Amino acid sequence: MQRIVLIFSFVLLTCWNGNSEAANPAKPIQKDTIKTELGNLVFSFIGHATLLIEAGHKVIYVDPLAQHVDFKTLPKADIILITHEHSDHLSTASIEFIAKPETKIIVNKSAKGLVKNGEVLKNGESKIIGNFKIEAIPAYNIVNVGADGISYHPKGNGNGYVINFGGKRIYISGDTEIIPEMSNLKHIDIAFLPLGLPYVMNFQMLADAARRIMPNILYPYHFDNKNPKGLLDLLKDTPIKIKIRSMN
Repeated sequence: MQRIVLIFSFVLLTCWNGNSEAANPAKPIQKDTIKTELGNLVFSFIGHATLLIEAGHKVIYVDPLAQHVDFKTLPKADIILITHEHSDHLSTASIEFIAKPETKIIVNKSAKGLVKNGEVLKNGESKIIGNFKIEAIPAYNIVNVGADGISYHPKGNGNGYVINFGGKRIYISGDTEIIPEMSNLKHIDIAFLPLGLPYVMNFQMLADAARRIMPNILYPYHFDNKNPKGLLDLLKDTPIKIKIRSMN
């Protein structure tokens, strides 16, 4: 009996990562570096919708979720961006673990009150934090709805974000379909667009969204175990550079 208790205690200590969520510390994290007028942008592709961006000696997390990584191995956040309140995008435990007292936390409308020190940025609003200008972009469903007829992501609630830094514009869409507001996105250098029915876009919708935005670089994300290589044929006649990175 004593041995069983000791083994159980060891398992608890081994699995605990400071976030009360399952982590995958052995998973290698892919990184890309892009030059800007103010130095390098470094993207770390953590998993699903979780991204880490390092630029200007600052650390930005988008939708941090500890089940994809052991946050003890990564730097603390200067800025945290939450696209919406669904559990695969918002984890209060993860936010509390990576946040510092001075961390700026930006959230969507329905996440108000769910995140300590979270500041709501509504669709169409923007905020300047140091060398970063952050714009809140609408993110919602038009076609895909649940069995009850209610949209998985209703209009006016969720955020995508455009991060402006060093002359580059990075669009991180959040959970959205192709929407009319994408036509207003200009001069996007890097775009992260989500793949995966029923909650976001299928291949054709994503390709159509990419054509509407025409970023220089496109990263499909949010695709989990799906293979996003089908986008290559759909966009082969465009100058868009498609970069596929592991987001499992």
